[in-house]
Amino acid sequence: MLKINDLHASINGKEILKGLTLSVDFGEVHAIMGPNGAGKSTLAAVLTGRDGYEVTAGKIEFCGKNLLEMPPEMRSCEGIFLSFQYPVEIAGVSMTNFLRAAVNSHRQYNALPPISAGDFLKLMKQKKELVEMDTNLTNRAVNEGFSGGEKKRNEIFQMAMLEPKLAILDETDSGLDIDALRIVANGVNRLKTIENAIIVITHYQRLLDYIVPDFVHVLSNGKIVKTGGKELALELEEKGYYFVK
Repeated sequence: MLKINDLHASINGKEILKGLTLSVDFGEVHAIMGPNGAGKSTLAAVLTGRDGYEVTAGKIEFCGKNLLEMPPEMRSCEGIFLSFQYPVEIAGVSMTNFLRAAVNSHRQYNALPPISAGDFLKLMKQKKELVEMDTNLTNRAVNEGFSGGEKKRNEIFQMAMLEPKLAILDETDSGLDIDALRIVANGVNRLKTIENAIIVITHYQRLLDYIVPDFVHVLSNGKIVKTGGKELALELEEKGYYFVK
């Protein structure tokens, strides 16, 4: 699905990714861990085409296509989703209108007719139940007045509505209490299938108690320096990042 080869990327002239190589296949969950400044969020930004990041070398292939040639909206329609570390509020834009526009944008890209209002509401109801999303929240503007945990749950709800091939969760556990963490993680697990893949970016092993990865990668100084199974996350929790050479 995703093949990253010798990726170098900079922001404001400073190189952050320094030869990162990674492959992700359908049905897999990959956790990327590492200290602050290692390049974890930069990787997420580059994959989704965020402005300000310059790829200076390397290749990224997604489902056989050159990802670096696609603008951000095309990457989304091709099936890449990012759950933001700090979701923003969009005052005055209802959740219903926001999500219906997003869903129909994807449908248009894939030569499908717009979803009817009735079918869309049925879909929303189904996905809300799947990720334990409160109806009171979906009746508001996007993230307006939401707590930190509610914003993160809303990100997973959006993921459920868009059904991406590749979901990138950028520190989804940041700021969550144990109950909110459980609800968010359960939602992610219910959305996991053999037809999609998930990249979990996190500092802490605790999220991986709920979303169990197939692979754990340690990102340090812009490169993946070690890969293992879930036991690697436990080792990192015990010894810290700097034992990894």
